[in-house]
Amino acid sequence: MKRFATLFSTIDQSTKTTHKVAALADYFAHADETDRLWTVALFSGRRPKRAVTTTRLREWAAEVADIPLWLFEDSYAVVGDLAETIALVLPQNQTGDNRSLSQWINDLRALADVEETERKDFVLDAWRQLGGTERFLFNKLITGGFRVGISQKLMTRALAQATDKPEAELAHRLMGNWHPDEVTWHSLIEAEDASADASRPYPFYLAHGLEDTAQSLGPPGDWCAEWKWDGIRGQLILRDGAYFVWSRGEELMTDRFPELARAIDHLPPGTVLDGELLVWQTDADKPASFNSLQARIGRKTVPKKLLAEAPVVLHAYDLLEWEGRDIRNRPFAERRALLERACAMLPAQAPVRLSPQHHFDTWEALAQLRDTARAENAEGLMLKRRDSPYLSGRKKGDWWKWKLDPLTIDAVMIYAQSGSGRRANLFTDFTFAVWKGNELVPFTKAYSGLTDKEFREITAWVKKNTLQRFGPVRQVTPHHVFEIAFEGIQASSRHKSGVALRFPRMKRWRHDKPLAEANSLDDLNEMLRIYG
Repeated sequence: MKRFATLFSTIDQSTKTTHKVAALADYFAHADETDRLWTVALFSGRRPKRAVTTTRLREWAAEVADIPLWLFEDSYAVVGDLAETIALVLPQNQTGDNRSLSQWINDLRALADVEETERKDFVLDAWRQLGGTERFLFNKLITGGFRVGISQKLMTRALAQATDKPEAELAHRLMGNWHPDEVTWHSLIEAEDASADASRPYPFYLAHGLEDTAQSLGPPGDWCAEWKWDGIRGQLILRDGAYFVWSRGEELMTDRFPELARAIDHLPPGTVLDGELLVWQTDADKPASFNSLQARIGRKTVPKKLLAEAPVVLHAYDLLEWEGRDIRNRPFAERRALLERACAMLPAQAPVRLSPQHHFDTWEALAQLRDTARAENAEGLMLKRRDSPYLSGRKKGDWWKWKLDPLTIDAVMIYAQSGSGRRANLFTDFTFAVWKGNELVPFTKAYSGLTDKEFREITAWVKKNTLQRFGPVRQVTPHHVFEIAFEGIQASSRHKSGVALRFPRMKRWRHDKPLAEANSLDDLNEMLRIYG
């Protein structure tokens, strides 16, 4: 645990990427193999399940610190992080334990099978033996909320330095549903055939938003254009007679989309498609709104009625593996030609469709097409250089998102709630309302878009203008108008306003606009009529 704590402190205290990567590379080169494996797992979101409830941890910490529970809760509200709050209130001591990271994790996982009295004894004993960063990390592990300020990309770069393996290969090895209980450091990182798992996806290639003009990209003939769909980015993997569906967030979603199993009947094994999961409206021959897809996202199993009401297809726009061969290094134009050939094998009722490309001679003509995106339930256009390989992660230069400008509406802030983490002492989460006659009707929440300076200003105002408190939420005097930007709007029976927004955020604080000039519910309903 001490070596891991030293690594964590170095990463946490450094702002330089090179220092973080160097510290990680040194750790991966010298730490115990099981500890290395668990470190990779923790840094990529594979955390042990929580063995003790946060309620009990708060009670036990207050007891050990000899403070009333209400004082601990108030401290927690200010600090915003349970693990850090516990570490701060407990009596200070030096670490007197030499167990490794993996030993501590195994001991924590064993708590699931013991009585609560034994759990409490174990936790209190750990707090007595551990101090400083080690105690803080123990708290992080036991609360199940482990986060660290390093990306998967930096971790992969450090692994490459420590193992002399290519970053792209390591990124691929770390994809999928592996767990430290099921692999070893050798099988995951060092073995020659680390791709034996038939379900293993490829790292996704992510695009940057186009902030300059399209003309800045050069000759139109160097580029391909297609709709940027508003669905779930996913990979459909067909290997060994089975199919697997992975989301961009590395979540295995196969069971949620059983209709995609039919692709096995029409495409050869060793096929991996990248595309967008969409609810398809056969009568309109276009995708339904994202709202229709949400009914499928949260379900592990899908009833027949929902399968019929919200049938999902994969709109394929890239081919990553063909007949068992990784073809990501081939130019996009070649991969696209193979994809078109593959999709030509598919019958009309197949759950995979070819995402169409748009032919254009000038950027001006493409801009006019882009303006029609919302009518197609798309967010804008994707631009891909014809000679581009399929890379790993977010890279600039070859793939760009050319999205439509967001929809906007001016709304009144009526509720405020504190943030978390470093913003726990600021009000950052707000509820907004529009006019319905002389009444303000809440319709959305937003928590991003303002600067730190603006958050501090609005926090000071909220404290002075609170009308009522409902737990952590404060009702405030209707006064401030904000411009709310959003990507889409749908009808919603769950909201008092009757509408729900997609990706709402605060675009700007309208100091220039009086309360009476905020938009109305009629304005929202008109947007719903046009764009819903």
